[in-house]
Amino acid sequence: MFDKIMTQMQEQATQTKKRLDNTVVEAEAENGLVKITATGNKKILSIEINEKIAGNKETVEDLVILAVNKVLEKAEEIAQKETESMAKNVFPDGLGNIFG
Repeated sequence: MFDKIMTQMQEQATQTKKRLDNTVVEAEAENGLVKITATGNKKILSIEINEKIAGNKETVEDLVILAVNKVLEKAEEIAQKETESMAKNVFPDGLGNIFG
């Protein structure tokens, strides 16, 4: 029984990873002065910096940090939803009384 469950979990985890790899999230700071794009697996795909602030190193650094944190939060939310969905697929009735 546990072998079947483990196999199902591995298959679901692989499918979930693929979905997250193909899910794109975006975030921006200060009305688009910095835009970050990432996957649902938290891989940064692109960073766009508006020319208006390109010469101000400190501002750029601060806004990049802000935008990266926002996009990673979005990616985490999506990953949690996918993980919950995976668990429901493997355990449609929940874990019930499996541990006692």
